[in-house]
Amino acid sequence: MKNVTIYSTPTCHFCHATKEFFKEHNIIFTDYNVSEDSARRDEMIQKSGQMGVPVIFVDNEMVMGFDELKLRKLLEIKN
Repeated sequence: MKNVTIYSTPTCHFCHATKEFFKEHNIIFTDYNVSEDSARRDEMIQKSGQMGVPVIFVDNEMVMGFDELKLRKLLEIKN
């Protein structure tokens, strides 16, 4: 099983879409709300070099934004 982490905010449409995609495909993930957790926000900025969300990690692979094709490939989800 892959280790999946998303750095998100409650008001981000693409964050919601990403988490719905994970749920639809039974992907277990850790969600960090960077609007409330400054330590995780700083961690996200250090790793990604940006403040935009979502920032997603599948194991050590970073995905910026809701890139469904890249997520499908990394998570080995067939169409």
